[in-house]
Amino acid sequence: MSLQTAYPSPSLAPFVKKYWALENCLPAGEKHIQRIVPSGLPELIFYFEHRPKTVGNKKSIPENTCISGQQKGFYDLEVSGKLSLFSILFQPHGASLFFDIPVNELFAQNVPLKFIVKSEAPELESKLSAAETFLEKVSVAEKFLLKRLTKNYKHHEFSRINSCLSEINRTKGLVSPERLSALTCLSRKQFERNFSAFVGTSPRQFLKTVRFQNALHTKFNQKSVSLTQLACDCGYYDQSHMINDFKSLSGFTPGEYFAFCEPYSDYFE
Repeated sequence: MSLQTAYPSPSLAPFVKKYWALENCLPAGEKHIQRIVPSGLPELIFYFEHRPKTVGNKKSIPENTCISGQQKGFYDLEVSGKLSLFSILFQPHGASLFFDIPVNELFAQNVPLKFIVKSEAPELESKLSAAETFLEKVSVAEKFLLKRLTKNYKHHEFSRINSCLSEINRTKGLVSPERLSALTCLSRKQFERNFSAFVGTSPRQFLKTVRFQNALHTKFNQKSVSLTQLACDCGYYDQSHMINDFKSLSGFTPGEYFAFCEPYSDYFE
């Protein structure tokens, strides 16, 4: 398996978290099931070979190039054969600056790129497929994003939500929607509407995801921390609260998740 990552240029760093690519080939007949959990980060993924199948009826990957919006729960991907992908992982509010729709319309969905940027999608897919190296793919992606950013950049509204997200990150999700609306100098309803349009989900659902991601990040860095202490450190009311959030977001209790999955956080990487 070959995994490569790169970080965006300074001009795109406020909007893009990173680029990553994966090349893998499973022996004939073998399959791998990968559980996908909410990360808090929208993503644009390009599959150049066979795209994975989703397990069950909860979600699908309808095309080889899809934008994944904010997620409410988990789903499983079945990977077999040759896997070749390139991904643009956005900051929580970053995708809103590159596309002409409110990103809450992407909530809990994988939407084909051609439905959103009809004229540009085929050319972008062709250039990425033809790029021979990972860094060439990054260069193609950056040119596309910079062109889209110039067209769609909304500085004032973005700055307001950016300050709100800074507070969420500083507190690791332990801040109330009321406090966030006060920081943005908006009424509660105005704040929730703007937040949803830029981030793609409600403030309350996003805070739940951030707390979950912080629990993964804490466990990754403190392997021996007990579940009781983890719940306390990550701001859950009690261990039952953490169990309920884990089950709704990952399908596992914390104990099961840490037994079967690597406690890695894309959000707090």
